[in-house]
Amino acid sequence: MRHINLRFSQLPIRWKLATWSFFLLSTLFIVYNVGQYFVLSQWLIHQEEDAIRTKMQEIKSHLVEKNDTTLIQKSRGFIDDVIQMNQMVRILDEHGYPILSVSNHLSEDWVTPQTTVSDEVITMWHHDDHLLIMRSPLHLGSWMGTIEIVKNMENEDKLSDKMLIVLLAGGVGAVLLSAVGGAILSRTLLKPITAMNKTMDSIAQKGLHERVRVTGHHDELADLAFTFNRLMDQLEWSFEQQKQFVEDASHELRTPLTVIEGHISLLNRWGKHDPKILEESLQLSVQELQRLKALVKELLDLSRAESEPISKEDFSTEIHQLILYTINQFSVLHPMFVFEQNINQAKGLNVRIPPQHLEQILMILLDNAVKYSNDSTWIKVAVQRYEGAVGIEITDKGIGIPEEDLPHVFNRFYRVDKARSRAEGGSGLGLAIAERLVKRYDGRIQILSKEHEGTTVQIFFPC
Repeated sequence: MRHINLRFSQLPIRWKLATWSFFLLSTLFIVYNVGQYFVLSQWLIHQEEDAIRTKMQEIKSHLVEKNDTTLIQKSRGFIDDVIQMNQMVRILDEHGYPILSVSNHLSEDWVTPQTTVSDEVITMWHHDDHLLIMRSPLHLGSWMGTIEIVKNMENEDKLSDKMLIVLLAGGVGAVLLSAVGGAILSRTLLKPITAMNKTMDSIAQKGLHERVRVTGHHDELADLAFTFNRLMDQLEWSFEQQKQFVEDASHELRTPLTVIEGHISLLNRWGKHDPKILEESLQLSVQELQRLKALVKELLDLSRAESEPISKEDFSTEIHQLILYTINQFSVLHPMFVFEQNINQAKGLNVRIPPQHLEQILMILLDNAVKYSNDSTWIKVAVQRYEGAVGIEITDKGIGIPEEDLPHVFNRFYRVDKARSRAEGGSGLGLAIAERLVKRYDGRIQILSKEHEGTTVQIFFPC
């Protein structure tokens, strides 16, 4: 193995690229063809099962309609018309003795008669023949019996074998073509580098008067390298952000989905017969669905806050009435809290932000103040005018935020107290949404907090 690795490391880059592409594409084609063959084979079996199941229902319906065991023998003609090549139908009494057997190029001795009390589908091999067997109970009044339908899968197996040959041949051809194409492509892509290498060799041989025509000129290679590096920097940052967002979102979505799945599984096993378990599981599932719905809404709000275009000139909000309205809403929702107000300086003051967005920001900040107030029920909302700006402060005497967590509180899905946040229904998106909304309208947001003492959130808007 070391010898192979050594030889491979000494190959030119174009041959390394061609070799790697050959092995990679070979692996992909093998996996794809094997998977396709397996899927198609299973599909053929399922199709045949459905066809046999349909025939079984036709025969049962015919016999049940007659509802007379003495007429079973007279059903031979009907069954002859129903079955196809390489099939057999047998009707057994309750002791497994065949009353009627109709076969079309399939020996009765291949399958031992067997009764059943429920529908069943099995497969078996008789020497080289692959057999599909379906059994179903038959009730005619007080008489009980069994219907057997046997299908020789010889034609389907031959078709599967032919498909395998075609897939293998196509895969081998595609791999060979890809190997040739990979060699040509790698040689073409490396042509400019080869030319640069030759120029460098020429410099080494002919002296310092030879120059590589790259420095000082924006040729294709220089432009390509510059553009590619700049693009890759941007893409790497973007993909890292997207990857982190997807990981965080999937983690947050997994919890309610897992809870719902657990309760549905419980109901499916035995809970649907227990009214108490049924009611409890439904209530908890509805709660998780509501949490999931809220999380999806917050994700949508965050996406809109980051991407929607704005036209600030079209909006002007009188903040005094809006702040008062929002506080009154929270007073109704949380009557045990005392909301101290110092907002007189907001009277007659307008800011360039849509009222629904300012209300959303205030709702997020007040909701956080309520959630993390701990045993305190006091929250203060104050407004302060500055030169060319207005500041809104929301203060609580809750659990506070550790100093090391303050730089991260505006990150998506970040929670200072993860267990408490989940218990309170938080997703870690509120402050991220608030920050993006504030910045969209040229505002600024900052948090002042001491652990176990309380938190003050300040937002500033130009006015």
